[in-house]
Amino acid sequence: MSVENRIISEDEADLRLDRWFRRHYPNLTQGALQKLCRKGQVRVDGKRVQANHRLFPGQTVRVPPLPDQSRPAPPPPPDPNLTRRIESMILYQDDQLIVLNKPSGLATQGGPGIHEHIDMMLDGLRPPGGDRPRLVHRIDRDTSGLLLLARTPGIAAKLAAAFRSRSVEKTYWAIVVGRPMPGDGVIDQPLAKVGAGGAALVVPADRRDEDAQSAKSAYETLDAAGKRFSWLALSPLTGRTHQLRVHCESLGTPILGDPRYGAKTPHPTGFAKRLHLHARTLTFPHPAGGTLSVTAPLPKHMVDTFRMLGFVVQAAPKPKRIS
Repeated sequence: MSVENRIISEDEADLRLDRWFRRHYPNLTQGALQKLCRKGQVRVDGKRVQANHRLFPGQTVRVPPLPDQSRPAPPPPPDPNLTRRIESMILYQDDQLIVLNKPSGLATQGGPGIHEHIDMMLDGLRPPGGDRPRLVHRIDRDTSGLLLLARTPGIAAKLAAAFRSRSVEKTYWAIVVGRPMPGDGVIDQPLAKVGAGGAALVVPADRRDEDAQSAKSAYETLDAAGKRFSWLALSPLTGRTHQLRVHCESLGTPILGDPRYGAKTPHPTGFAKRLHLHARTLTFPHPAGGTLSVTAPLPKHMVDTFRMLGFVVQAAPKPKRIS
């Protein structure tokens, strides 16, 4: 292998040198890279640098001959069946990102007892010679709706920063058992995790509890079927695990079909035993400029429930990007 001179792209702006190497040469250890830097074999624009050096677009990284094992093996071809499945979920895509409408029951990532998940399908969306798309955030396995993917690591970093800065507006729709009083407001209820692994539960916590995490959710009642069921619009103002599910339960109106946080409420006869929580709308700064808003159609089990309760839902609008 000969010396390579690689140009830093706009997408790689502000990456540390060691993270840049980890991306392109994932089997090269941190110790080996630091040794190459000390010897001056790795340089940026011809200058000696340390492994934590920040990179800028247009700079040239000198990559010396590396051991063969520092080159990643080519990825195996994607499973065509998984590729067809994830392609059927696409609501919007462009050169920077992809928005999926994830079905209820499909996990976002793997874990104990999970054999199929979105993450294992992402190779099917990799363009020839390009990057594998990256998950920007997650939603619960039983929750349906919008899931945002970035096409490159740099775009993933920008979108993740938008989530951290709360520049992303998220609206969920839920059918709950009962009618919240008052009909709209903000739930300010700290949460804490109890237990570990798959048996862990998130529970309301006292503010003085050292394990308590601040959690706030806005809610609005969009319609109601008497006092038995309500259709809520929910907006998480913080991002805690199972936040909306626990907050709805804390109102005394658990989400219909919730097997974990609605178990104390008998499941009403005639309704699907599936979680009625749907990530309906995402509005966020597009990495290329402007704002993108995407709305996901309801899953079939929620369409059926809306029809049974007499709730009228108009067709989801097409994705809209405002410059």
